[in-house]
Amino acid sequence: MSLPRIAVDAMGGDEGVRVMIEGAALARRRHDRFKFLLVGDEERIKAALETHPNLRSASEILHSADVVSGDEKPTQALRRAKTTSMGMAINAVKTGDAGAAVSAGNTGALMAMSKLALRTMPGIDRPALSALLPTLGDNDMVMLDLGANTECDARNLVQFAIMGAAYSRIVTGRAKPRVRLLNIGTEETKGTEDLQIAAAQLKQAADSLSISFDGFVEADKINRGEVDVVVTDGFSGNIALKAVEGTARFVADLLRRSFASSLRSKFGFLVSRPATELLKHHLDPNNHNGAVFLGLNGVVVKSHGSANALGVANAVAVTARLLENDLTQRIAADLDRLGGTHLRRTAKAAE
Repeated sequence: MSLPRIAVDAMGGDEGVRVMIEGAALARRRHDRFKFLLVGDEERIKAALETHPNLRSASEILHSADVVSGDEKPTQALRRAKTTSMGMAINAVKTGDAGAAVSAGNTGALMAMSKLALRTMPGIDRPALSALLPTLGDNDMVMLDLGANTECDARNLVQFAIMGAAYSRIVTGRAKPRVRLLNIGTEETKGTEDLQIAAAQLKQAADSLSISFDGFVEADKINRGEVDVVVTDGFSGNIALKAVEGTARFVADLLRRSFASSLRSKFGFLVSRPATELLKHHLDPNNHNGAVFLGLNGVVVKSHGSANALGVANAVAVTARLLENDLTQRIAADLDRLGGTHLRRTAKAAE
């Protein structure tokens, strides 16, 4: 089955065209139903495609010589949305020329352009940035918001839970995802007023939303494999995400230093290498690449700027999976099922 084609911002990311094209080519080799709209400098894209005939036969090039820089402010980037590779990739989703867009470029600019071009879905106040994180369980965990909204009220958190649960059903196959709110404790009295209101609303609406909700989760438990969706505001979520990523790098670097400390340690490394390689694979962010802007009238996926070809391929695979499973329609159906009752109430009325 052929999917709607995926628009790729070929100019985004730390290494630009080469890695983005290699990643798309790898995704295409794994799944020959993928089709692409490659947006960026036409000459550079054509040169990169010379070694990837399989991708070339499944792609169309949309020329753009203008690029959003990594340190560019979103307000500045918005002024050039019609001419930059990032803006043109998003616009292709708006016009229907592509089913989804992938970029490894400036996150703030991508969020601003996506929100302006695609708008938020009916029933959703703010889009949220969501990503998959590794766990000790059988499945990855969905976490949101990871930086799109630094301040959120109870209504936003409930909406994030609905969107995250829809995403989780696609990637885990679990009919009733286990949803928790990130908090400083698991007791019902812990946390801010908005957290407590959101928890009460989710508990009341859990059956209607087909989720398993049991209150709060602390940051040190989010990777244990006991939760499928962790919901929080973008400020706390971004800090938690970077703490997790930093800890993973710390453990990897500490192991590397320990194994190099003596001849006996080097021998120990050779003996334990299968286990350390498994650990390295599990902690490698390229194997979990692809953050999604949930709540828009269209699918937009953010790849790590430092992602290698494997990471880009995984981001493309996430994008295709969301297209294949009609993520936007699933979120809309869940909102309709709830009837908007809980979402229309203000935080004060919900008390």
